[in-house]
Amino acid sequence: MIQFANAGVRFGERWIFRALDLSVASGMTLALLGPNGRGKTTLIRSIVGLIPLSEGTRDASSLIGYVPQATGEPVRYSVLDMVVMGRARQLGVFGSPSGEDYRVAHQALSTVGLGELSGRPYNRTSGGERQLIMLARALSTGASTIVLDEPASALDLANQSRLLRILRELNRHGAYTIVFSTHLPQHALHLADETMMMMPSGRIIRGRSAEILSEPHLEELYGVPIRRVPISGNTDAIVPVLDVLSAGDCGEKDNHAR
Repeated sequence: MIQFANAGVRFGERWIFRALDLSVASGMTLALLGPNGRGKTTLIRSIVGLIPLSEGTRDASSLIGYVPQATGEPVRYSVLDMVVMGRARQLGVFGSPSGEDYRVAHQALSTVGLGELSGRPYNRTSGGERQLIMLARALSTGASTIVLDEPASALDLANQSRLLRILRELNRHGAYTIVFSTHLPQHALHLADETMMMMPSGRIIRGRSAEILSEPHLEELYGVPIRRVPISGNTDAIVPVLDVLSAGDCGEKDNHAR
């Protein structure tokens, strides 16, 4: 359970968000959508507890698995060592990883499909592999709440689909509570039970993903004409598609599908 009541974060005189009431029940997947600069990363970091609230209250588990955005130069540790770092809370300040810690790390890598990379230097992995390694590190914490900040932002379509499948499987039986931010509405449609949209005007709306991610709401969110396109076939293997229309296409409403 994650609970914010009348929450706000301010940097100087600027409020990033304010008067926010947010509740995420155990076993739910929530997507956060918003344009650049709207405060998604600040909210994500506040949920994790890395940024304190300027007002209001936060009630959340003390143990949250966090997957930040992919930034910076990769460090020269092995993949396994990167994942074992997720066990830091269990180790304490001066502790060393035990056999059990390495077993948990190996299991986390296996869960994300990268067990064969455990001995590879982290800085010799691809961008897509690094995001999955960071997810494995979050899983190795033992947390039942996983929070991800734009996890697919640097991934190609194949790795986006791979990440979505893993997250969907993690949540299939309600074992994990998942919160993730994204610029891709199709990911919210594919994965999230509910979506929270942080509009440019400052208002926030939330609801079931299939209902709230309507064409009018998406056009308000991003300021461009958008059409939802239905998909046939195995949607577990296909990332849903939304068309962004050019100005000349705005009046055309054909019924083609992708």
